[in-house]
Amino acid sequence: MSENRTELGRFDYVIVGAGSAGCVLANRLSADPSIRVCLLEAGGKDSHPWVHIPVGYFFNFDHPRADWRYRTEPEPGLNGRVLKYPRGRVLGGTSSINGMVYIRGHALDYDGWRQLGNVGWSWSDVLPYFKRSENQVRGPSETHGVGGELAVDDLRASWEILDAFRKAAIESGIPATDDFNGGESEGIGYFQVTQKNGRRMSTSRAFLKPAAARKNLTILTGCLVQRIRFGGKRAVGVEFLKDGAPAYVAAENEVILSAGAVGSPQILQLSGIGAPALLGDQGIAVRHAAPRVGEGLQDHPAVRMMFKVENTTTLNDQLSSWVSKAAMLFEYALLRRGPLTIPPALVNAFVKSDPARAAPDLQYVVYPLTYDMIGEPAHTFSAFTGSICLVRPESRGSIRITSPDARVSPQIRLNFLDNPTDIQAAAAGIRGMRRVCAADALKPFNVREFRPGPELVTDEQIAAAARDITATIFHPTSTCGMGPDDTAVVDDRLRVRGVERLRVVDASVMPMVVSGNTNAATIMIAEKASDMIREDRRQSAAAVA
Repeated sequence: MSENRTELGRFDYVIVGAGSAGCVLANRLSADPSIRVCLLEAGGKDSHPWVHIPVGYFFNFDHPRADWRYRTEPEPGLNGRVLKYPRGRVLGGTSSINGMVYIRGHALDYDGWRQLGNVGWSWSDVLPYFKRSENQVRGPSETHGVGGELAVDDLRASWEILDAFRKAAIESGIPATDDFNGGESEGIGYFQVTQKNGRRMSTSRAFLKPAAARKNLTILTGCLVQRIRFGGKRAVGVEFLKDGAPAYVAAENEVILSAGAVGSPQILQLSGIGAPALLGDQGIAVRHAAPRVGEGLQDHPAVRMMFKVENTTTLNDQLSSWVSKAAMLFEYALLRRGPLTIPPALVNAFVKSDPARAAPDLQYVVYPLTYDMIGEPAHTFSAFTGSICLVRPESRGSIRITSPDARVSPQIRLNFLDNPTDIQAAAAGIRGMRRVCAADALKPFNVREFRPGPELVTDEQIAAAARDITATIFHPTSTCGMGPDDTAVVDDRLRVRGVERLRVVDASVMPMVVSGNTNAATIMIAEKASDMIREDRRQSAAAVA
């Protein structure tokens, strides 16, 4: 099979996946003109307008131009439902189709990584890398940076009902905050977003485009990676289909997987790195026995509650009127403001399901829109959504190949709500959301819950409702988790154990999911990895000399 492949070049580093991590790596490594970098992306260019207009996530969701269009296995904890599972298949990866929310997580997330034995991953260690990428519209501070490639902006749209929800949350005891990203995330406020001048700031736009003209950077799209090629235990290149034709690129220093929490474990398994029984079932020879590849999948379940309102205008109302839709279009075209700039969530709160907790384990996400499923039309009545996300879930899932053919999607199991602790947290979140909606600040709007319904009050009823309305907010991590012991997939320098010159740099290496949206953390991981890779290169060169 390999003999018939067209070799497309020899490089120092071959990066698989031009997503949130891969674009950062391509920029940072190719900044040294002596380093030859090849970046492989399965999807195409990010040229479609809906990639750049923020509200375009509704139109890219489950669309083949930018989405892998994965599906989960039937989820027992969700009454057997199958969930759509979007992942970016385009330059910029999921950062080109996500909700653009800039959230880092809590300081204790990273201190927890360090306590597990991962040297160099505490909050104080990673904070400089967050700051290095950031161009914070509010200016510099001890915890925020300016001058980085990633624009972080304030929201450019507002609704009366969201302002009232924030006031109601404060009345119900949730503290106000204007910054979720300084290490302590608890409180209620408004999201910041990765946008600039009302346009999406994907990692392709932020990091890749400024580097694309460098002579030492080769960007290849339409490349479906089939496997890593090895010479003994050493990764020496990548085999793939380039627009359907067999091709190969050689890596003289390292192969770096940045294909995400679904793609990276899939490629490892296809390359013979994984659980021997799984590989044997697919007729794949074992290169290195690594049972934890693809295991430990963590994601954030979200219980999506909905509330009807009166005496105010929501996005539902605006989308029901051609006049309002035309006004939104003109507002965006002329001012780069208004509903076309919004992420899928605007008001945010991090809260504790139990006051004894050291850090929040719930995230309230509120937006002035309701619909039955993402991608479907909005309801025609005034309403808003209040989602409760479990940001410290106990449930664990897996990514496992079902074929030696890279064109066959892997099996995705989330196992949401299979742990009683998660059910208890979901129930606490539902009750907490109801308390906020009963506060005085929302009384003028006659808020009425219609999903799951106010008649559900017992623990059993609420648990059953959670299974009916819980979905995902698309934050898969931890399928190639780092750790200090030999059973971990990667070490704390993100090198794959058991083989040489192979790293994983993306959200899959998180030993535990961060307690919040994951894109900022993934960019940070790539920033830190780029320093480690260059440091190892210098040490290797010094050893040879």
